[in-house]
Amino acid sequence: MDKDNPSVAASTASPTPSPAPAQPDNSIRVEGILDLDNSRNGQLLDLAKHGKRRPTDPFVPRELVRRFHLNQGSMITAMATPDERFPNPKVRFIEKVDGLDLEARRKSLEFANLTTITPNEQIKLELKDGRMTTRVMDLFAPIGKGTRGLIVAPPRTGKTTYLRDIALGVLQNHPECHVMILLVDERPEEVTDFKRSVPCEVWASSNDDPVENHIRIADLCIERAKRLVEAGKDVVMLIDSLTRLARAHNTAKNSGRTGTGGLDVRALEKPRQLFASARNTEEGGSLTIIASILIETGSRMDDVIFQEFKGTGNMELVLDRKAAEMRIWPAVNVASSGTRKEELLLDEKTLEAIHFFRRALVQQKIEEATDTMVTRLSKTKTNAEFVKLIVK
Repeated sequence: MDKDNPSVAASTASPTPSPAPAQPDNSIRVEGILDLDNSRNGQLLDLAKHGKRRPTDPFVPRELVRRFHLNQGSMITAMATPDERFPNPKVRFIEKVDGLDLEARRKSLEFANLTTITPNEQIKLELKDGRMTTRVMDLFAPIGKGTRGLIVAPPRTGKTTYLRDIALGVLQNHPECHVMILLVDERPEEVTDFKRSVPCEVWASSNDDPVENHIRIADLCIERAKRLVEAGKDVVMLIDSLTRLARAHNTAKNSGRTGTGGLDVRALEKPRQLFASARNTEEGGSLTIIASILIETGSRMDDVIFQEFKGTGNMELVLDRKAAEMRIWPAVNVASSGTRKEELLLDEKTLEAIHFFRRALVQQKIEEATDTMVTRLSKTKTNAEFVKLIVK
């Protein structure tokens, strides 16, 4: 067992749960995300508070954690009793874990034991209002359930808008998917905007929080996603950004060994593990991660971070600074964007149309190709119409 990772536990070895014991008259039903400390005691965090701890969070004793093999990030429904000596109630009995009763949860596989397969079912993002961001992505950088994707973005090229539109596209077209957004070291007003504009789970540590909080929130968020996949859910997790998460780990590590660009040699271990968690599984659940990563910031460290992640995903959407400066939206570099094994996600006619269109654009400058793409797409209301126009 990995002692450094509290989420690793043998769920398949859980004992058959006994019937619920009689509860005291003052028992209350509580629910929250399980956050374990180093001693394996836990608290149930209010999901609406985005991972922030409060003195009133219900307390889960380590005996219950051990008995029911509870893992970091699980959504727990339980019975608890108030204690006048403490501000938070104490959990006495576990009713459900990640929406499953104890018997059903006992039969689920650990995340690490799930069989990983290539994404083979497209997550369609095209919105009913016809906005270009999601239409372009569906055609030139499609994502599937289990995709590990990067949005490669210079400053002020629209990456935040893209992430928001992706979330809205998933929510509109795939109600079966559970959408989560992780904002690391983000401006507080951006956090508020995401909470108000996207009706999904938003996990955030803003730039007025310490780096330790950035890391804790990111760790808790990915563990929450893994627990949902174990329960058979399709999860889509959007991250803004991997660069800032890596910076936070670099600040916190202090191993004494500094590499290129001032980056601690071990700073990228956890961010790489987080990004690598994206997968499609044979047993039913999937974890799709789409993360932004910064380039052309003038920071040597950011360049090193990008090079470490480049090629680790199976989808890249590359944004272009010059196209953005010319106010061509979305500012996508079509030639550099794409998805591995896109033939598993797109139908034959769509593939034919995209390959033809790419060949037509390859001789143009990046910003000219982007302008041509947007102009041609704007002549049709949907991607289906566009494909019919190209493939006659």
